[in-house]
Amino acid sequence: MRKIALITLVATLYLIFPQSIKAVVKLPAIVSSNMVLQRNTTVVLWGWSDAKEKITIEVSWLKEKMNIKADNDGSWRIEVKTTNSKEPQNIKIKSEASDITLENVLFGEVWLCSGQSNMQQPIKGYDGQPTFGSVPATAKSNNLNLRLFSVDRVGSKTPLEDVEKYTAWQQASPESVLDFSAIAYFFGQQLQEILDCPVGMIHTSWGGSSVQAWISNEVISSYQKVNLDEVDITKGTNQIPTALFNSMINPLVPYTIKGVLWYQGESNRKEPENYKKLFPAMVIDWRTRWGIGNFPFYYVQIAPYKYGGNNEYQTVDNSAFIREAQLKCLDLIPNSGIAITMDIGDEYSIHPPKKKEVADRLLYNALNQTYGYKTVDYASPIYDSLEAKDGGIIVKFKNAETGLYTYDGLEGFEIAGEDKVFYPAKAEIVNRRNVLVKSDFVPNPVAVRYAWYNWGVGTLFDTNLLPASSFRTDKWDDATRVENIDIE
Repeated sequence: MRKIALITLVATLYLIFPQSIKAVVKLPAIVSSNMVLQRNTTVVLWGWSDAKEKITIEVSWLKEKMNIKADNDGSWRIEVKTTNSKEPQNIKIKSEASDITLENVLFGEVWLCSGQSNMQQPIKGYDGQPTFGSVPATAKSNNLNLRLFSVDRVGSKTPLEDVEKYTAWQQASPESVLDFSAIAYFFGQQLQEILDCPVGMIHTSWGGSSVQAWISNEVISSYQKVNLDEVDITKGTNQIPTALFNSMINPLVPYTIKGVLWYQGESNRKEPENYKKLFPAMVIDWRTRWGIGNFPFYYVQIAPYKYGGNNEYQTVDNSAFIREAQLKCLDLIPNSGIAITMDIGDEYSIHPPKKKEVADRLLYNALNQTYGYKTVDYASPIYDSLEAKDGGIIVKFKNAETGLYTYDGLEGFEIAGEDKVFYPAKAEIVNRRNVLVKSDFVPNPVAVRYAWYNWGVGTLFDTNLLPASSFRTDKWDDATRVENIDIE
């Protein structure tokens, strides 16, 4: 009874003196002490309060205070210019009922990292599935200028204003990096060292997630019908269209970022043609919502893995088709780059342990294409054209300016005539830049395929040891393969 009486009294007082009870200013989780703001640009600070609330914002790097007023819904936002200072900054936000101070704020480079379990895989690895180099990486991780923010795995039927569960901004340390994305950490740690400036890494991933889950309802509805009215959002959340965009991406907009790192595709591997539409659509969706232009978008091609075996040659069970789709997305997504992983897969684990190598290849993309380190090679050899010659086929490549390389000889090449039957073939590097492919079983060849299977280890590289993707020179949908033939 006392509780009911108290509630009644408070409600009565509010009706009599509505201005005497003020709501405090609320900030999104990602806007907090210890955060990294993108340097040398215009960033957005935003939050919520009472409708029409007057708010004063004072930042340590600018002389003038800023005064704003919340809108009719209590939302407010303000654009603030940042500098290149390496000194810790503070931000003071005041209203009639609030006096907030954000401390130890840094200016630097901010990257968002997303995808499924291979991006999610932490420094400590998964049970029985290691991350190579985790112990020395953890031991050396103390870094005041590397900050980490993680969004926990939650789904929603509708777009959320703020993340529901998260790990707030914290300095890199042996305690904080252990559960943080290994790829995001390795990327950020090296970028911080190379650029000699603060770096902020935002991680928001969910293992097993489909690309559909990361796209807004407005965009995904152009490709498929979405009705979540009767859907149980707690079951199969990572496969529900829009569910992860709503809760794990939308609340982060408009926090200013430099670019995105993406590692996802295993859950869509049986729909390569659809992926070529949805993945670029997702990128456009995110870029449109952030409203800061075509920011860099660097992504990882899925690694070889046994899946069901190597007998699904011409069906989508062959992951070579999704790798091909991902490679083609390079031409569909402006300002993008790809990290090829043909040489660092794991036959029996869908979570390859060499996460630093993946981070390295994403980093090379960023250094060359975003930060102007033009002498850093980032582009793997990509099939360009072919020429029939001397009973074989000469395969030519883009991005092989300094030549091609193989450690112990080329494997995984196949060749076919007009009957569309592929045979294992001998292959060798010629003139240091091309590959000659031949087979005694195919006297008049017209097509070549390389690493066209679920599992195998890539053997073709450029001289900077960036691996070539699996590829085919044909577009056949009815090819067959002859196996177990001695090509020696």
